[in-house]
Parts: sequence; C-alpha cells; structure tokens
Amino acid sequence: MKVWLTLGRVSNLPTVWTNALAGAVLAGNPATGSVVLSALALTAFYVGGMWLNDAFDAEIDAQERANRPIPNREISRAAVFRGGFGLLFLGIVLSFLNGAHAGLAGLCLASVILLYDWLHKRTILSPVIMGGARFFSYLLAALSLGQITGAVLCGALGLMAYTAGLTYAARQEAHDRLDNAWPLLVLITPLLYALWWTGDALMALALWTGLILLVSFALYRLLRRGSGDVPKAVVTLIAGIALYDAVLIAGAGHALLALLGLAGFVLTLALQRIVSGT
Repeated sequence: MKVWLTLGRVSNLPTVWTNALAGAVLAGNPATGSVVLSALALTAFYVGGMWLNDAFDAEIDAQERANRPIPNREISRAAVFRGGFGLLFLGIVLSFLNGAHAGLAGLCLASVILLYDWLHKRTILSPVIMGGARFFSYLLAALSLGQITGAVLCGALGLMAYTAGLTYAARQEAHDRLDNAWPLLVLITPLLYALWWTGDALMALALWTGLILLVSFALYRLLRRGSGDVPKAVVTLIAGIALYDAVLIAGAGHALLALLGLAGFVLTLALQRIVSGT
C-alpha cells in the first residue's frame, strides 16, 4: 500500500478535489453529484498520471532518484504502466458519466497527461504541458454542468500559469538548485487575476492575502538556494493550488464552499508529512 500511495503522490489529491469544486462554482451553481463525480474522475487522472510518470522515468530515476519504488525494486515497471493506463481509462469513463462534453474534456486531459509523462524530461515546454493538465481539470468540472463561462476560462488560465511556475521549480528538485529565476515571473499572472476576482468579498481578499504570503515564502526559499529549499518550496506551491481555488470560490460569492478550498490546502500540507508530495 505504501508503494502505491508513494507512486501516486496521494498527499496532493485535495488540490484536484478543490479544482473540481472551483471549476463547478465558476460555471454556475455547483450540483453535488456532478462535483463528486468530477472529483473522482480527476482523482483517477491524477494518480494514474503520477504512476505513469514514474514508469516513463524509471531509467532516469535509477540515476537521480534511486529511492523511488521502481528503481528500488519495490514494484515492476510493467505493473506501474498497467496501473497507470488503467486509471486513466477509469478517469475517462467517469468523465463520460457526467455527459459527452465532460467526457471529451476527460479525453483531452488524459492526452495532456500522457504527453507530459512521455516528453517532460526532453522538452523545455514541460511546465506549460503540466499547466494544461490543470487547465482541463477546470474545464472538465465546468462541462459536467454543461457550460464553460468566461470566469471558468480565465480561472483555468490562471491555474495553468500557476502550475507552470511550480512545475518549472520542480524540474530543479533532483539537483536541489534553481538555475534561473525569471521563469517564476509567470506566478504573477494568477496572483493578479485572483486579486481582481476578489472584488469586494472580504473573505476572498483574506484568502488571497494568505495565497500571496505562501507564494512569497516559497519564492524566498527558491531564491535562497539553501539545501533542501527547492523541494520544500515545490510542495508548498502545490498546496497553494487549493488556496487559489478557495480565492476564486469566495470571489464568486460562495464563502462557505471556499472553506472547503481552505480545508483542502490544510489537508494537503498535513498529508505531505505522511506521503511525499513530489
């Protein structure tokens, strides 16, 4: 069980659940059944994608991260491939249960996940591809309610930029250093959009304040370049995804639901102490 949980980086799952909630809220009044089904689909996509990430990277991990389950001979590479592809298929099936449009978004999401897992060590565009996966997460949840609004698209693009920034930092994790800091400027986009979206909602503004403090602390660690700073900054930024979702949910006028986003942030940080988030 520990091997499967480690492969799936399950400590980060609350962030995909808050993605499902935020996408649904931005599309209109969220229906409980649709949100739950979207969250289950995104769970399958996330865990499946993480398993395939290890399967595709097995040879590189053997040199750079020999403690990962496959190079450590805790599980076979073939078994991880089977499990990963099986979970992606499950995610697609669950997406179609929310309607044809949501199913098509699920197919796009599965394609982006596969593209990232296959290419991410060989292209500088991998952060953008990973950002695309979170982009389609919002769209899948929104299409489960039958529509994509301007708020959904803008929120998804902000999440895409945020994810691209943290993925760029994560690429440096194996070497525990940050070669260039300027790509992290992409994080400004989601922060500015989230601030604009808060409007006059005090709770949204309070959550945004927490988000910018979190990002600032993570950037401080990345720029300090101390031992262990990069992985700690990366897992902090991953947890911040749920906080970004909470800001948008509160800004849309759903203060109580925004508390679920905040809970997702806290739960992610707590679970990362049990199962590594990277």
